[in-house]
Amino acid sequence: MLEFRQVHKAYATPQGPLEVLAGVDLSLAVGESLALMGESGSGKSTLLHLAAGLDLPDRGEVRVSGRAISTLGEVGRARLRRETLGLVFQQFHLVPSLTVLDNLRLQARLAGREQADWTAELVERLGLAGLTKRYPEQLSGGQQQRLAIGRALAPRPALLLADEPTGNLDEGTADEVLDLLLALVHDTGCALLMVTHSPRVAAPLDRRLHLTHGHLGQFSAARIPTS
Repeated sequence: MLEFRQVHKAYATPQGPLEVLAGVDLSLAVGESLALMGESGSGKSTLLHLAAGLDLPDRGEVRVSGRAISTLGEVGRARLRRETLGLVFQQFHLVPSLTVLDNLRLQARLAGREQADWTAELVERLGLAGLTKRYPEQLSGGQQQRLAIGRALAPRPALLLADEPTGNLDEGTADEVLDLLLALVHDTGCALLMVTHSPRVAAPLDRRLHLTHGHLGQFSAARIPTS
């Protein structure tokens, strides 16, 4: 579903180029879930942006569903995000002028895959029944993130990319949102790549990888700082 082949990415700084990814290899199978862990600034979000085609590697290749993202052009990458990917971020990125229901339907409509039965099921499972005519500012943080997850999964994407999806929530709400996210991912059959700094959030996923100094390795509990 997703493949990185010797991907390099660097950014210009006053001190010279800062290499964030140094020859990263990664593969994610159809229907598999993977947690990408690492300290703040380690390049996790950069890797996710490359997977979404929001940025391009300096060297190496990123492939989604067998297609090299760098060959698609801006229009092709936008189509890929619209039709193949679902995106969930720490910030909710809801459209403030749209109601809850219209926010939920937005991505599926753009992809041309809106299904009334699935939309109705999402409303119930997201806990948004009775709130569909409200606007995002009238929802709690947990409700807004559930809505953002539902919007991403409404078109039944093949791959869901999630960047710290519970980072802005308290622990109890975060656990509820994570359980809902994983249940919906399972039911839609999509693959999941989730960036998180939390071993607790990463634990339920199929695999965990750790990004440090531009390289990926297996996650080890020994990396967790002790108090």
